[in-house]
Amino acid sequence: MDVFQEAEMLRKVPFFGGLDPAKLKLLAFTSRALRFAAGEDLMRLGDPADSAYVIIEGDVEIIGQTPAGEFVIGVLGSNSLIGEMGVIANAPRGTTVRAKGEVRALRIAGDVFLRLLTDNPGCALHVMRDLSGRVNAGNARLAAALREVETLKQQLRDAQEPSRGGAPA
Repeated sequence: MDVFQEAEMLRKVPFFGGLDPAKLKLLAFTSRALRFAAGEDLMRLGDPADSAYVIIEGDVEIIGQTPAGEFVIGVLGSNSLIGEMGVIANAPRGTTVRAKGEVRALRIAGDVFLRLLTDNPGCALHVMRDLSGRVNAGNARLAAALREVETLKQQLRDAQEPSRGGAPA
């Protein structure tokens, strides 16, 4: 895939759709096209967040970790931007991202991604809105999970309570 094809792929990504063609070509030129096999990690929990990725083709799983093992938080597909949160926060990776099948992605160096945001307020606003949406959705899932835990705790208390009334003397 050449720079022009990569720039056209980037135009389909909502974050970059408003960029002028010259900036898209520059972004494509400074990015690195990569392929990942099924089961291969694009990034691992705790690794330095030195880049963001645009998924060009295929699906990736966002993997959570508990003492009991790994679990899939969600699946993202083509035109998704991943890894940007760690780059923006200058913090280690918060999750592992793994190729569900074969994946093609563009790796954007962290400094290039940050410059893209600072030089393009429309792009930065789009990223902020997306991140805010993810935080809101995560908060809603957490609240629902906490309600479910409370319901299960109440059911357990009810099941452990001795029968009321009519107890033999």
